[in-house]
Amino acid sequence: MVTMTSEVDKDKAAVTVVISAPKKMNANGNERDKDRDRETITSSNSSNNCNRGSAGTDGGEGTVTQGGAGNAVVPPAGSGGNNISSSSSTTVATTSTATITTTTTATISSSAAAGTSAGSSGNKPGQGGQPSHAQATQAALNQDAPNILVYKKMEAIVERMQGEEGGVSVRTIKAFMSKVPSVFTGADLIAWIMKNLSIDDVNEALHLAHLLASHGYLFPIDDHQLTVKNDGTFYRFQTPYFWPSNCWEPENTDYAVYLCKRTMQNKTRLELADYEAENLAKLQKMFSRKWEFIFMQAEAQSKVDKKRDKLERKVLDSQERAFWDVHRPMPGCVNTTEVDIKKAYRRGASSLGSGSSGTAGNSNPVEQLTRQIKLLKLKLERRTIKISKVAESYTSYFEQYNEYDSFLNPPDQPNPWITDNTEMWDADRTAKDVSLKRVKRWGFSLRELLNDPVGREQFSKFLDKEFSGENLKFWESVQSMKAQPQSKVKEAAHAIYLEFLAPDAPCPVNVDSKSMELAREAVSSAAPPNRWCFDVAAAHVYHLMKSDSYSRYLRSDMYKEYLNGSKKKIKSIPNLFGVKR
Repeated sequence: MVTMTSEVDKDKAAVTVVISAPKKMNANGNERDKDRDRETITSSNSSNNCNRGSAGTDGGEGTVTQGGAGNAVVPPAGSGGNNISSSSSTTVATTSTATITTTTTATISSSAAAGTSAGSSGNKPGQGGQPSHAQATQAALNQDAPNILVYKKMEAIVERMQGEEGGVSVRTIKAFMSKVPSVFTGADLIAWIMKNLSIDDVNEALHLAHLLASHGYLFPIDDHQLTVKNDGTFYRFQTPYFWPSNCWEPENTDYAVYLCKRTMQNKTRLELADYEAENLAKLQKMFSRKWEFIFMQAEAQSKVDKKRDKLERKVLDSQERAFWDVHRPMPGCVNTTEVDIKKAYRRGASSLGSGSSGTAGNSNPVEQLTRQIKLLKLKLERRTIKISKVAESYTSYFEQYNEYDSFLNPPDQPNPWITDNTEMWDADRTAKDVSLKRVKRWGFSLRELLNDPVGREQFSKFLDKEFSGENLKFWESVQSMKAQPQSKVKEAAHAIYLEFLAPDAPCPVNVDSKSMELAREAVSSAAPPNRWCFDVAAAHVYHLMKSDSYSRYLRSDMYKEYLNGSKKKIKSIPNLFGVKR
């Protein structure tokens, strides 16, 4: 246990930092202890010292307790049953004008492997060898997490990978003047997946490896981007303590402690990335009043880390970095810890945040299931269409889009849905000539035509010839207003009304009287117009284009010439090489 006592001007304030020893990890990052160390920072203010600028001392007494779900995350490590005692005196200069003389007495201790306590028989420490009430409650919450079934399936695969017999080959690599412990290559991982999971396609094996890495079960040792490459890049398994099934929900204060600790370790491999430096500056501004406590906690954790073995410290640092890469990913990466809103709603979460943190609205599971069965029966009774009709519509839809499905019809370029290569999408955007597949897709629906930039441009030219181009311009203006920031919505709404809907508008659109009246009331009312005030009129104009202009465009010579021109280009390309058709 580490105890830090800090005195500011003798009797005015006292700060105590208590850090219990973390548990021991082996070379592969597996837990040796089932206990979780807790880190506690307790600040007590013995006198009126609220205006001294010391963070966290406002209001008399403040306590920050870190440990367990949602608190400070420190990688499990320790001394495996040994006791080390040391004492030192340190003088710390803080950002305030006061000089804090800190007397530190450190005692680091950790228990032996789980099961050595009397009567525990391998169980976690608790009364009579049984799990405590808090542990049982947390375990129940973890089992109720929306993605727990997916996590369990992924963890079963990872456990097979980590098996002593038949697992992925994990070894220590000797580099120049250093060692890289407990790593494996991406090529070894892909080979193991293809051999043990009966996967024949390399792209499918890479996709599975990407999923495992994005959820934090394995990670590259030198990159913040959690992806897997089929080459000699080194990767490492994450300790089970940091697995997503534990439902970690770290707070911003925990992230601030981690980044602050990284700045204290002058190692090239621990330097902050650009986005991490920006996040640290934002957090320092956000927690300016208690930044002193955050700094002290980071400093205490850094001192404990320095007492560990060098190779063990490398493993733990990389595992902690990978944990934060999952929960605070770098820009451009997907955050896999976010829970889908539909899953959270079905689970009965009271908040719109992460589903694992919400509490069920109905504590009685029997009543909840009864209500769900009643709602499902009501849905079955309200059936208004035959199942055969639904099947026919689905069949016709999939037959129509079968040609455009990259899984059913593999493209010539790498499939962007299962690889990181976007060459196929880039080729469509940058190609000078529009492919026949794209032109044929314009005939599926008006939505497909407007989603394609080239198709929208062609449709706009056709409407101008038909003297109805204002319809598309009005619809585009309404859709653009919805994406505007709230401060510009009022100005955009008035501009749209004056251009398309006002009595003397330069480009009047043909809408019914009800839509016109709703638009006029939205603009002229005392309350500012919202971004949906023209939705009724826009829906009316869209229906006119869909039922009238779009059908005439498909029958027009403009579309037929464009379609035939694409066919001619496709037929002429093989002839350049002397291929007979």
